[in-house]
Amino acid sequence: MIAHSPSRSGTNVGTRVGERVALRGDLLYLRADPGANADAAECVHFEPDGWLLIEHGRVAGLLPADREPAADWPREDWRGRLLLPGFIDTHVHAPQLDVIGSFGTELLQWLERYTFPAEQRWADQHHAEVGARRFVRALLAHGTTSAMVFPTVHRGSVDALFAAGQEMGMCLVAGKVLMDRNAPQELCDDIAWAERDCVALIEAWHGRGRMRYALTPRFAPTSSDAQMEMCGRLLRDFDGLYVQTHVAENQAEVRWVRDLYPNSRSYLDVYAGFGLLGRRSILAHGIWLDETDRALLAERGSTVAFSPSSNLFLGSGLFDWARADAAGMRVAVASDVGGGTSLCQLRSLADAYKVLALQGQRLSAWRALHAVTRGAAAALDLEAELGHFEPGAWGDVVVWDWAVGEVHAHRLGLARDLHERLFAWMTLADERNVAAVYVGGRRVDA
Repeated sequence: MIAHSPSRSGTNVGTRVGERVALRGDLLYLRADPGANADAAECVHFEPDGWLLIEHGRVAGLLPADREPAADWPREDWRGRLLLPGFIDTHVHAPQLDVIGSFGTELLQWLERYTFPAEQRWADQHHAEVGARRFVRALLAHGTTSAMVFPTVHRGSVDALFAAGQEMGMCLVAGKVLMDRNAPQELCDDIAWAERDCVALIEAWHGRGRMRYALTPRFAPTSSDAQMEMCGRLLRDFDGLYVQTHVAENQAEVRWVRDLYPNSRSYLDVYAGFGLLGRRSILAHGIWLDETDRALLAERGSTVAFSPSSNLFLGSGLFDWARADAAGMRVAVASDVGGGTSLCQLRSLADAYKVLALQGQRLSAWRALHAVTRGAAAALDLEAELGHFEPGAWGDVVVWDWAVGEVHAHRLGLARDLHERLFAWMTLADERNVAAVYVGGRRVDA
């Protein structure tokens, strides 16, 4: 069985795009990962008061303000505002908007008390469709235009999510959550049924418009060996699939995995043993990895989705980005709502700064923004498509107010250089700063 490969044309079936538009404002994107260097200005493309040209949904070029586009280009003037590529969230749970900000538990208790009941409600198709539309519009309202998403075990939840994302023209990577043990019976299914659902969903959605399919074993404790083997088999049988799961988030979870898989060297080794680590594998958290694990992730090209807000809120631990760097691992930053407390990736970045500061590390504005734009696109193997304003990329753009409120404006006015200004903006801004969102060059109302 080989699924059709995702199309790279500018007019995919089912993708809503704008015909042509020239956006004027302060344009910024990252050319490359600046690493830990806060002075890496060569990695930054900043065009103050420039023009971003989008045609048939894709970036056609950039112009400085003194080189206006031809007279036949429709124009939208955002002078005095910051235009960034739409943020990319590499780990978020659609049903967990219901439980965001819930009180008082660590990871395993969180699942039992809050997450599983919320996910059971998505068995109702109407509930799933309403929830999916709410979720994608909330992403957009918070400045996120692409995401890798956990829906639920229900096939209809995946259909609802992809349909909602397609209606808005977004790029979504998602798949049926796979669980066949250690979860409520209502959220478990057998191997044959799960495989049939996955194949049907892959054939329906993978490569349709901007949709991509991810095999989604929730985490090792809720998938049997047989279910993991099924994932590995589908990964081999279909071109271009993704894997999303969790790893080493919480110490109690790590101990549980050790008991369930006594013959595996580590939690990560469980996934490696079933052939689930590759360039399109995104593993959330990765707090309690060791050096051997990090080396393996680097070797396989897999990415850890660092989820700082969730890690702080659930008391899971502190992700060590410096050790990830030393190993050559790929890292993106994710919201992990509902463990995380905001869909706004600026909140994720502000919390990431604090997590690293507690360990004597510093996160520059350059690297932070790279981790939710171009770096996240690279994690999804979509760097040609997303996360920057180079010609050919999708015209996914968020227009941000530089400041909302007197304190924010005062602070930005005192900035001595662009990095200081961007860092203060990143730290103090949130979804209230979103002025407009474009997906595929088309302005959307979130």
